[in-house]
Amino acid sequence: MAEQDASQQKTEEPTERRLQESRDKGQVARSKDLNTMLSLMAAAIGMVFLGDGLMRDLFQLVEDGLTFNTTHINDTSLLLGQIAATIRSGVIAIVPLLILLTLSAFVGPVAMGGWSFSIEALAPKLEKIDPLKGLGRMVSLKSLVELIKAVFKFLLVAAAATLIIYFSIQELLGLGLMSVQASTASAGAMLLWAFIGYSAVLIFIASIDVPFQAWQHKEQLKMTKQEVKDEMKDTEGRPEVKGMIRKLQKELSDKRMMDAVPSADVIITNPTHYAVALQYDTEGENAPIVVAKGQDFMALKIREVAAEHAVPIFEAPALARALHGMVKINQEIPASLYKAVAQVLAYIFQLKELVGTQARKLQPPKQFDVPEEYRGTY
Repeated sequence: MAEQDASQQKTEEPTERRLQESRDKGQVARSKDLNTMLSLMAAAIGMVFLGDGLMRDLFQLVEDGLTFNTTHINDTSLLLGQIAATIRSGVIAIVPLLILLTLSAFVGPVAMGGWSFSIEALAPKLEKIDPLKGLGRMVSLKSLVELIKAVFKFLLVAAAATLIIYFSIQELLGLGLMSVQASTASAGAMLLWAFIGYSAVLIFIASIDVPFQAWQHKEQLKMTKQEVKDEMKDTEGRPEVKGMIRKLQKELSDKRMMDAVPSADVIITNPTHYAVALQYDTEGENAPIVVAKGQDFMALKIREVAAEHAVPIFEAPALARALHGMVKINQEIPASLYKAVAQVLAYIFQLKELVGTQARKLQPPKQFDVPEEYRGTY
């Protein structure tokens, strides 16, 4: 029972496939505090560089809006035109700031979890409106953590707001004694410092929330040992299926190899344990190629096919073992075996040209220059 409980515990790091599936579903690490902080910082930066012009435009809009012409009053079409022009001027005045805020809204999510767009995340889910599951989410550990974070953020923001108001109380009270233009400029400066102060507080909050959200997201994606095993089976294939595939691949490879035996120039054998089929193009510049090789039963099959198609069989135990161990199928023989193979091929080619007594008198080579580890008594 204890082993079963341990196997169900999510102790394993998420695999690449699990992470990709999460991204496909739109489940990536996100921090609302980071997004809010970046938006406010963008607003503060925008106010620093655009604030003077924005305040002048707004002041002009207020002045124009409070100025009435008797002609406009008597002609409603002119009045509507003035209202439309005022709205248009207001929109043009705030467009640069809106663009900056829109860009900042994308920076946070992309910086933390990367760009992610998922149709599946937009699909409606019935479990989200299930009251029982909703109640479960409300009383979960995650909800408790979010509540603690909300209280902590409220206290920090309230403290920052209190300090800003405390140090600005005299200026706030003095706004009523100023002209409209001066009070507007002063209020804009105070608003700018309030933005900067609030953003500074959110930098501290975001520096805590970002690693927490990344850790929480990773914890949610952790897998049990059984899930990792199941995924490996799905990804790499089940052992019995892989075994069957390997068996079929070997059968096809053996068949192709046996089909190449009739085209070989010579079969070098051990004589029973090894058999290697060599093919050599006398008109080409390449070294001899191993077109087939095998041990025991496969060696016997190679000899049988060779006998059926009158392919010469030459017994050279050390050379056969060296070729089998050093050369792959359809690969040229190494330079260390050139001399030994040349001896065999020269004998075979001479044997094909001679007949009768001359062929019987031709002595096959006995000694071959092969690496030391392939020499021995057979």
